[in-house]
Amino acid sequence: MANIVRTDPFEDLLRGFFVHPVEFGAGMVETPHIKVDVREAGDAYMVHADLPGMKKEDIHVQIDGSVLSITAERTQTHEVKEGEHILRSERSFGKVARKFDLGSDLDEARATAKFTDGVLELTLPKKAGPKTKRLMIS
Repeated sequence: MANIVRTDPFEDLLRGFFVHPVEFGAGMVETPHIKVDVREAGDAYMVHADLPGMKKEDIHVQIDGSVLSITAERTQTHEVKEGEHILRSERSFGKVARKFDLGSDLDEARATAKFTDGVLELTLPKKAGPKTKRLMIS
């Protein structure tokens, strides 16, 4: 025999809204980080980094040889007014950074950056390395 259970979809929708998420032990909160896609296109690297909610003034890109560093900082702008209390806050604030070695020296003079809709797009041309010369043995 089948059991029939009646549920209210609106109640299910709101059930977890005012409840704080469960944390299993200290330090289990996920640290925000920058998610990137890196592609190699011939003589350049193409990097797309997700930085939602950031302003382009708060993003810094540094090139040191073959090492790329991306840092961004978001500050809390919401002020709690008198008589108001926060029921839930899930937006993160603070500094995030990502640093990695691309394997080839980068030409910082020709590198370009564009920030659109929360995505940082970098075009990082490789530096022309010394040409290999084959010596003839006499």
